[in-house]
Amino acid sequence: MTEKPGSGGTSGRGQRDLRVRVKTAKGRKLSSTLWLERQLNDPYVQRAKRDGYRGRAAYKIMELDDKYGFLKPGARVVDLGCAPGGWCQVAVPRVNALGENTKKPVGRILGVDLQEVEPIPGVELHQLDFLSDDADELVKGWLGGRADVVLSDMAAASSGHKPTDHLRIVALVEAALSFAFDVLEDGGTFVAKVLAGGAENTMQQMLKQNFRKVANVKPPSSRADSSEKFVVAMGFRGREKGGVAEETVEE
Repeated sequence: MTEKPGSGGTSGRGQRDLRVRVKTAKGRKLSSTLWLERQLNDPYVQRAKRDGYRGRAAYKIMELDDKYGFLKPGARVVDLGCAPGGWCQVAVPRVNALGENTKKPVGRILGVDLQEVEPIPGVELHQLDFLSDDADELVKGWLGGRADVVLSDMAAASSGHKPTDHLRIVALVEAALSFAFDVLEDGGTFVAKVLAGGAENTMQQMLKQNFRKVANVKPPSSRADSSEKFVVAMGFRGREKGGVAEETVEE
């Protein structure tokens, strides 16, 4: 189970302010300075460096899997937009991708991204646009079958305009969901990042019709000031099996 960094600290009168302050350098925007200061003071960023993960996002998938248990030994996992690779790193031991536990089935992890990703032991990486017409067939060919889990931590490039960014990421998640419909095994799981904002009704309806359980979750490691949340949709019904989710929860 994951533990929230900094939960054991103390605060109060007389305690020194240990936050790192960053001065705005000449030519650097204030927003960049604030982002840098937040990164330097983020306990999850610091913990990721200590634990050898490629980013703080690793703890988000950890917390989601601790709660819902979709990364099982032997599972075949596809991580869309996998760069820099933190989610893949977390999945490796959980699905036993390296076969280190000889008493459990060996899983497979396929990482897909537009850009080249540094190798990750236990992960098969492919430079691919998942929106291309033949992407689903290529992925199924590489896996030798269908996937048990499709992950997406993708986010569209920020425009700085929140309503526009919300629409962009919802469209991206809907595309990832359509891809998942093509590659998921019956009973499979889809996990994706979204931004709360009120335009995801169509996506939520698609999830409810095609999965038996749909959870909308904000894990502890997600920044409190961020509008991001994650959908965890379990029990894929298959494309020919419509219906309504037996359970939909907001957490």
